[in-house]
Amino acid sequence: MLKDKIYDAKKEVLAFEASDIQQAEDFRLKFLVSKGLIKALFNEFKSAPAEEKRMLGKELNELKKLAEEKYASVKKKLESNSQQEDENNRLDLTLAGEGVELGSRHPLSLVRKEIVEIFNKLGFVVSEGPEIEDDWHNFSALNFAPEHPARDMQDTFFIQRNGDEEIALRTHTSSVQVRMMEKGNPPFRAIMPGRVYRNEAISARAHCFFHQVEGLYIDKGVSFADLKQTLFYFVQELFGENTKVRFRPSYFPFTEPSAEMDISCTICKGEGCQLCKHSGWVEILGCGMVDPNVLENCKIDSKKFTGFAFGMGIERIANLKYEIKDLRLFSENDVRFLKQFESELI
Repeated sequence: MLKDKIYDAKKEVLAFEASDIQQAEDFRLKFLVSKGLIKALFNEFKSAPAEEKRMLGKELNELKKLAEEKYASVKKKLESNSQQEDENNRLDLTLAGEGVELGSRHPLSLVRKEIVEIFNKLGFVVSEGPEIEDDWHNFSALNFAPEHPARDMQDTFFIQRNGDEEIALRTHTSSVQVRMMEKGNPPFRAIMPGRVYRNEAISARAHCFFHQVEGLYIDKGVSFADLKQTLFYFVQELFGENTKVRFRPSYFPFTEPSAEMDISCTICKGEGCQLCKHSGWVEILGCGMVDPNVLENCKIDSKKFTGFAFGMGIERIANLKYEIKDLRLFSENDVRFLKQFESELI
C-alpha cells in the first residue's frame, strides 16, 4: 500500500548517513530527482482513494521536505569537513623549501652541444639522416671501391645483402652529406651529428656504436686554406687558445687531398703521457677536399664547385675534455659516472 511505502521511505531517509560526496549524490538521485522515488510516490498518489488523499498528501509532503532537508544537511556537513581537511593540508609557504636533487647531462650530449654551437657561429646548420642506409649513400656515392674493406662483414652491420641491394647500419654520418648534396644546389654549409655503427669488439678503446660529427662546406672557390682556418678556429674555441694544431697527409676515399688533424695533448700539454703515447700529439679528426667524383655522383659540377669535409668522434673529444679512459662508460648508464657531470648543466 502507498501508506506503507511512504513509511518505509521516511524510515530510510531518517537513517541515512554519508561519508563522502558520492554517497550524498546517490541519495539525491534516489529520492529527489524527477524520476526518483518520491516523484514515483506522488504519481501513485493520483490513483489513491479520495478519502485517503488528504492524509497521504500530507505524508508525502512531509517525506519530500524531510528528504530535502536531510540531503542539504549531509551535503553541508561533508563540504565543511572537506574544507577543514583542505585547511589542515594547506601548504605553509613560510616554511623552508625542500632540497631538490639536480640531474646531469650525459657528457656526450654536453660535448655535442658545444661542438654544434661553435660551428653555428661559422654559419653551419645541423643536418640529420637515417641510421639505416643503402649501399649508395653509405658507400658507392662516397667513392668506396667495390672491394673496399669497409664493405666487408668484419666492419659493417649488414641488415640485407641481396645482389646489388645492400642495407646496413650506417658506418659514418657521411651518408647525410650525400643526401644533402642530392637534394639541391650549392652552397652547402652544415654539420651532421649522429650515431654510427661498426662491427668491432667492445673494449676500453673501441665500441660497436659511437657518435660522430661530420661537416661539409661546398661553394665556389672553397680551398684547403678555408678548411684549415675553419678547423683551427674550432680547436681554439673548444680546447683553448694555447692549443697547437698540425695536419698530416692521409687518405680517405671521399676526399682528395686528405689529412688527419692532431692537437697538442690536453692532458700533458705536449710533454708526453700515456694518452698521446708520449708523442705530445693526439689525433682528433680526419678531413680533406671533397673528391670531384663524389660531387659528380651527387650531380654537382666539380668544375664549378669545390668543397671540404671533416669528421670527428664525439667520444674522442669527450675523452680529451674529461680525461675518460674507458669508452664503455659512455653507454653503461652508471649513475656514479654520470653524477660527475652535475656541474656541467649548460
